[in-house]
Amino acid sequence: MAEKHNWQLNGTYFETCNCETACPCVWFNPPSEGDCKLFIAWHIDTGHFNDLPLEGLNVGLACFSPGHMKDGNWQVALYLDERANQAQQKALTTIYGGKVGGHLAVLMSFVGEVLGVKTVPMEYKEEGKKRSLVIPHIAAAEIKAIEDTSGREATITNPPLCVVPSHPAVVARSKKYTYQDFTFNWEISDRNGYFSPFTYQP
Repeated sequence: MAEKHNWQLNGTYFETCNCETACPCVWFNPPSEGDCKLFIAWHIDTGHFNDLPLEGLNVGLACFSPGHMKDGNWQVALYLDERANQAQQKALTTIYGGKVGGHLAVLMSFVGEVLGVKTVPMEYKEEGKKRSLVIPHIAAAEIKAIEDTSGREATITNPPLCVVPSHPAVVARSKKYTYQDFTFNWEISDRNGYFSPFTYQP
């Protein structure tokens, strides 16, 4: 029988991709350009894996879907905060690899190939309606919320495919999105973004 673990993560996240705003993939429609070039960033405000604390750490995930996202075959690369010690790196790899259940296990079920796991410096920022992440020499992404008719942040709730099912997602647009690693070299702007709080648990 598989060993059971007590874990939970809470914090904020954002994502951006090459789809038009708002991304059709979350409704199980084809990507705007036939494939999806996605980057996701998480900042953990509070969290633990068994007795191991995980608060204050950042995680990033680059994802390439060669076609309709529901068909799987995603290629992904995982990035871990260099401030994480060896035990924390192992815990985050286990959680974000989908090995201990929860919604991350659902997302990882679409993955066909893990390109690699790297420990890197990461700068995650929240500034009002903006979210950004920089991984030197690898990725830089910045998005800004789109306002609804009343001037508040436009949101969507409970789409069938999403990174975070626990909270409504604010719809955003990218100001900057670059990623260069493995075989990929992406430079994208004025495309889709989402952000929200998140809670992950088994």
